[in-house]
Amino acid sequence: MYRDGVRVSTPSSLADTFRQLRDEPDGMAWIGLARPTEGELFSLAGEFDLHPLSVEDAMEAHQRPKLERYGDTLFVVLRAARYLDAPEEVDFAELHVFVGPDFVITVRHGTTPDLSAVRHRMEDTPELLKLGPEAVLYAILDAVVDGYLPVVSGVQNDIDEIETEVFRGDPEVSRRIYELSREMVEFQRATRPLVGMLHGLMAGFAKYGTDEELQRYLRDVADHVTHTSERVDGFRQALTDILTVNATLVTQQQNAEMRALAEAGFQQNEEIKKISAWAAILFAPTLVGTIYGMNFENMPELGWSFGYPLAIGLMGIVCASLYVIFKRRDWL
Repeated sequence: MYRDGVRVSTPSSLADTFRQLRDEPDGMAWIGLARPTEGELFSLAGEFDLHPLSVEDAMEAHQRPKLERYGDTLFVVLRAARYLDAPEEVDFAELHVFVGPDFVITVRHGTTPDLSAVRHRMEDTPELLKLGPEAVLYAILDAVVDGYLPVVSGVQNDIDEIETEVFRGDPEVSRRIYELSREMVEFQRATRPLVGMLHGLMAGFAKYGTDEELQRYLRDVADHVTHTSERVDGFRQALTDILTVNATLVTQQQNAEMRALAEAGFQQNEEIKKISAWAAILFAPTLVGTIYGMNFENMPELGWSFGYPLAIGLMGIVCASLYVIFKRRDWL
C-alpha cells in the first residue's frame, strides 16, 4: 500500500489489502502475483471489477503482447525476455498488468522481469511513484524493454560468430542459422506490438490527463522499443542474407567437388583408353604366336622357309596399323 509515493503498509493477505484500500481513499495498492490460482484472480476481479475477458487471458497466459482498455482499467500483456547464450535461445516470460485508478496488479507467468527490483526502484524515487498507477506501468514497461538489450547484444555476438563460420565452411552453420532465425521470429513477435502499444498510450495523454513528466518517461521507453524492434528486424534480414550466402558457398563447394570428380573420371578414362589400346596392340602378335605355338603336324607354314619372317612381318604390320589407328583417335 502506497500514499504520496511512500509505502504505508504491507498487508499479509488480499483481504487486508482490499480493506486498507477502502480505508485509504488517496492510497494505491500494488499487488504482485506469481502464477496465481483461479480463486486469487476471481477475488481480485470481484474487488476491482476486472473484465472477465482480461481475467480469462491472465489465467490462460500464452497471449500476444497487447494493450486493452476496459472502462477505467488498462490491461497490458508483455513478454519479457532473456538470452540463454549456451543453447542460443530466447527465454520468454509472460507478464500481465492491470492498471486501475488506485491499483496495479501484476500477474507473472515466469521469472523475468525482476519486479522486486522495479518496486525498489520506484520506492527510491517517491516523486515518480506518487504520480500513481501509470508511473508503475511505466516502470514495468521500462524494465521489460531494458531486459531486451542483453538479448540484442547476445544475438549480435552470435551473428558475428556465424558470419565467421560461414566463410570458414563449417558444415553445422546452416542449422545454427535456422535455429537463431526461429528465435528472432519469436523475439520479433514480442517486441513489434510494443511499438503500437506505446504509441496508443501516448495518443491518450491528453484525454486521460497524463502527467507531463510521465509523458517524457513513456516517450523514452517508446524510443527504446522502436530501436529494439528495428534491431530485431535487422537481425532477421541479416540471418536471411547469411543463409543465402551460405547456400551459395555450399553450392560452389559442391560444384568444385563435382568438377574435381569429373576431372578425375576423365583422367581415369584416358588412362583406361591407353591401357586398352596397348592391350589390343599386344594381343595381335600374341594371337599369331599362340596359333603357331600349337605345333600341329598339318600346319604347312611350319615347314615353309618364309613362314617365320612372314609371321613376324604380319605381327609388325598389325601392331603398326593398330598403333596408327589408336593414335589418330587420341587413345595414345
